[in-house]
Amino acid sequence: MMQFYKKRDFGTFISDSLSFFKLYGKNYFKNYILINGLLLILMVTVLIFGYREIFSQLFGSNLGGDTYYFERYFSDNAGMLITVGIIIFFLCMVLAIVNYLYPVFYLKRIAQGEENIKTDEILGDFKTNIGKIGKLCLGMMFIVMPLAVFVIGFSYALMFIIIGFFLILLIYPTIFNVITFLMYDYFNSKRGFLESLSYSIRSQFSYPNGSEKSPYWKYWASAFIMFIMIYMTTSVFTFVPMLFFYGSILTSAPDGNFEQNPFTGTAGIIFFVFYGISILLSFFLSNLMYVNAGLMYYDSRTDLHQKVELAEIDTIGINE
Repeated sequence: MMQFYKKRDFGTFISDSLSFFKLYGKNYFKNYILINGLLLILMVTVLIFGYREIFSQLFGSNLGGDTYYFERYFSDNAGMLITVGIIIFFLCMVLAIVNYLYPVFYLKRIAQGEENIKTDEILGDFKTNIGKIGKLCLGMMFIVMPLAVFVIGFSYALMFIIIGFFLILLIYPTIFNVITFLMYDYFNSKRGFLESLSYSIRSQFSYPNGSEKSPYWKYWASAFIMFIMIYMTTSVFTFVPMLFFYGSILTSAPDGNFEQNPFTGTAGIIFFVFYGISILLSFFLSNLMYVNAGLMYYDSRTDLHQKVELAEIDTIGINE
């Protein structure tokens, strides 16, 4: 059984994240698929057909030399596009809530000593915390996201000078850690939203006791490495089919004159199928980042480390 509330270094975050899935992966993903599977299939299906239709129309307008064809397509199908857009937005919201909070509720139960988690228990956690989830969504939408957009926009503005590139590398993992820490703390403590937000920011730079070395760099490096691992894995499912796709375009129209829309052919279908697989894979692999962030959060809760260790000693004494 894995110990959660303890100090970890950079290497231990990565190894323990992988060990977590060796220990609990089968049960974790079983519940994940039962809770999130239908939503994922709907989301990917809508995205595949939506992107295929839009790219087909865009390429078709260029193919025919009609510069106003694409604009006319949007005006003629405004109702359908608005409806599809609303559906995609709703699915994205629900998927975001489930994908972020499922690891939070699952790790919370495991950290409390449970092992074989059932789907009904996780669904029960969602239902029990529906009020807090609503407040979390509002806080994310009106407080966290505007602040994140401002910080990211400011960093991009500084890209005109070299420092902007370094800031971008620092800011993205840091913002991800702040958001995930916020969610873990909001549902693992008695703090309110603003208090958890404050804790999630402060904990990136110092431990609660303030006397230990700043954990910022090990948190940042752990999130950054996880992001690179996931990006490289999912890129295989988009980069390779993209090569075949563009290769088929060039071989079918070597002089640059296209007589057929490639997005409606076999190469286009294969491209979007692999694109859908890439989306699904990214959702599944993102759990590595969320679990990794959870271990960072438990690392930051030094106020609970000693209590958990003492409780484990007492348990050993009882068992003996």
